[in-house]
Amino acid sequence: MPRAIMCVLDSFGIGAADDADKFGDVGSDTLGHIADACAEGKGDKEGLRSGPLSLPNMDRLGLGAAARASTGKDVKGLDFSGTPESHWGFAAEVSNGKDTPSGHWEIAGVPVTFDWGYFPDENPSFPAELVEKIIEVGELPGVLCLTHGSGTVVIEEFGEEHVKTGKPIIYTSADSVLQIAAHEESFGLERLLDLCVKCRTLVDDYNIGRVIARPFVGSKEAGFERTANRRDYSVLPPAPTVLDRLEDAGRQVIAVGKISDIYAAQGITKLLKGAGNDQLFDRTLEAMDLAKDGDLVFSNFVDFDMLYGHRRDVPGYAAALEHFDKRLPEMIEKMNDGDLLVLTADHGCDPTWKGTDHTREHVPVLALVKGEQGSDIGKRPTFADIGESVAKHLGISAGENGKSFL
Repeated sequence: MPRAIMCVLDSFGIGAADDADKFGDVGSDTLGHIADACAEGKGDKEGLRSGPLSLPNMDRLGLGAAARASTGKDVKGLDFSGTPESHWGFAAEVSNGKDTPSGHWEIAGVPVTFDWGYFPDENPSFPAELVEKIIEVGELPGVLCLTHGSGTVVIEEFGEEHVKTGKPIIYTSADSVLQIAAHEESFGLERLLDLCVKCRTLVDDYNIGRVIARPFVGSKEAGFERTANRRDYSVLPPAPTVLDRLEDAGRQVIAVGKISDIYAAQGITKLLKGAGNDQLFDRTLEAMDLAKDGDLVFSNFVDFDMLYGHRRDVPGYAAALEHFDKRLPEMIEKMNDGDLLVLTADHGCDPTWKGTDHTREHVPVLALVKGEQGSDIGKRPTFADIGESVAKHLGISAGENGKSFL
């Protein structure tokens, strides 16, 4: 029996979704706008990259064709004119939000039909009673920040005061999330993780999707830097996912990166962590060595979103895409005949768009079955079609949502 490898290029949207008007995202296009910027020289950065966007390997799989089908426009720099090698198309999201859990859960067959709770973009963003409870359960001298913010910015702004006072930095974003940043050495990593576990219970009353531990190291003089010890504490998906069905069938589900955190470890049989896309790629190759017939390797490449999309860094995003594309043949070479490789995304995060939030976009669906001809799978009405295709490929029972395109 073949295996499946599913790679989520976090935030790699390919054009505004039909309901983008509900999110203020009409006209957003992560891939297209990055390609336009690169063609105009706005994606150049000395020592990093220059020139038009170049993604020949993903383009051969059908990326350019999928983006064209999504937007009706060619993508500058993607000029492959042959028959795509994968089953190619794009998918629309039916979940209510454009956040990480909603996108991932829907990919695995469970759309989010309820509304998450959010903390308002005010100062402070958090209710006073919640802050009091956090201070109480954490036995804290107080807390810092308490507003919407970028992780690197709040660490730079409050890092020195945090180290001096022992007060953790608590902030949020447009996502349904409470984030806590603390110094690994002066505050303690285990203490931070324990605090986040306690806060996970506290925010259940507010219907918050995730509590994220954001540990960092360094000093004011040398600069502060976040570490790879991030942990996401998510609520459980509201129904069994394809991961659960695989585990119930006795298969391995090997999670790479933050996948396990997103599903609250539900349906995960083995976890491989990594810091940055390059290490996550290496861990995915390691997972492929561990995977046996009928197993799933499920990876999230977080840098596209965390380092480049949210920070509106066009050259960085372009360079990261090109580097992933350059390494992609390593993954394909390691596949056995009949193995399935899926490249997709969980939402958009257009680095040319206003603000720093995710964007409501279609996502690419590039599904390569090694040794098999590709085909046009068109527009998929839900991300759940991706999970159901994996389920069919691996010979397990179908779920309640989505339809296989294989």
